[in-house]
Amino acid sequence: MSRRTFLARSLMAASVAAALGAAVPAQAQNTIKVGILHSLSGTMAISETVLKDTALMAIEEINAKGGVLGKKLEPVVVDPASDWPRFAQLGRQLITQDKVAVTFGCWTSVSRKSVLPVFEELNGLLFYPVQYEGEELSKNVFYTGAAPNQQAIPAVEYLMSKDGGGAKRFVLLGTDYVYPRTTNKILRAFLKSKGIADADIMEDYTPFGHSDYQTIIAKIKKFAAEGKKTAVVSTINGDSNVPFYKELGNQGLKATDVPVVAFSVGEEELRGVDTKPLVGHLAAWNYFMSLKNPANESFKKQWAGYSASKKLSSASKPLTNDPMEATYIGVYMWKQAVEKAKSTDVDKVIAAMAGQTFVAPSGFTAKMDEKNHHLHKPVFIGEVQADGQFKVVWKTSGPVRANPWSPFIPGNDKKKDVPEKM
Repeated sequence: MSRRTFLARSLMAASVAAALGAAVPAQAQNTIKVGILHSLSGTMAISETVLKDTALMAIEEINAKGGVLGKKLEPVVVDPASDWPRFAQLGRQLITQDKVAVTFGCWTSVSRKSVLPVFEELNGLLFYPVQYEGEELSKNVFYTGAAPNQQAIPAVEYLMSKDGGGAKRFVLLGTDYVYPRTTNKILRAFLKSKGIADADIMEDYTPFGHSDYQTIIAKIKKFAAEGKKTAVVSTINGDSNVPFYKELGNQGLKATDVPVVAFSVGEEELRGVDTKPLVGHLAAWNYFMSLKNPANESFKKQWAGYSASKKLSSASKPLTNDPMEATYIGVYMWKQAVEKAKSTDVDKVIAAMAGQTFVAPSGFTAKMDEKNHHLHKPVFIGEVQADGQFKVVWKTSGPVRANPWSPFIPGNDKKKDVPEKM
């Protein structure tokens, strides 16, 4: 064979090989790409960073057992940096450039609302792991956190009960964005249905990253001093919780005087706070680290081992919380759905998600509703303890089916409990 012929054939073979390689789509390679879309910097990093690590832990566990459909999961981690438009940009990048099969991410409702049109336009798949205000149902989203009837409503009912102190006046205090405002709209209507007058409801909001709560706590004390048992419902999000709780302690606002129930504060947010002055204040979630059952003991042990192996900053005091559990459930339910569908095709996985179950660290079997893309979950109310843990003081007898369309919002009785475009 002449040198010229050899070179020609070599070039042709190289061209064919390159063409064949280019023709192989990302999903046909030896890995399945999985997106993780959480703020690792900015005001929400205090809450979201640990969810990134939880998703990575679940992925590592799955890969150690052979992966999914015989392929390893390849995480693609991006940092939208608590910048809401950036969530949409990076969500689009994950779907169109990185070719991920699914994305686990977002915390605030404003971040979820930002990415939602992108996932619907591109038929992507998002697992959202945090409690929220409801009033939404999308074919392209699975909501593994709580709807209002799985957190906010039971919490306020407890505050009004004899065991919860018999509150007659309420302070609705939140961060100024869609989740607190919509949740408080629902709670106002609920309280009105229970005979609470508008004059007995104080509502106030602070921006993301707010740090000076001296004046607001003073207003709460004045409101409470006007008579009738008063309670605070907090929908403050992100790192603002630290100065809020510190100021509660500074001004001596004890749970015996004015109990605070929080919907976005768990074990992780209290990590940097002296919780001794906060003993007795409350949080409503679907999971607490202090729950005693075999599934939770395993979850905590896995998290402690993972934190140590990765030398995470939290390794010296590994904590678990509700959104971590919801993230963990979501990753495993997606895996189960892919295996049932025998495909990562979004439409096939969506169909296979209906009715999926998972023995959750809460000790209950979480179930994905057959229709409304929300989990059936138990509800717990916990009291802050001196060590930063929560003692459960009230719980439902079993999992509660989510109702994304609150009956306390006018017109919701006409809305279907199933996503459109199914």
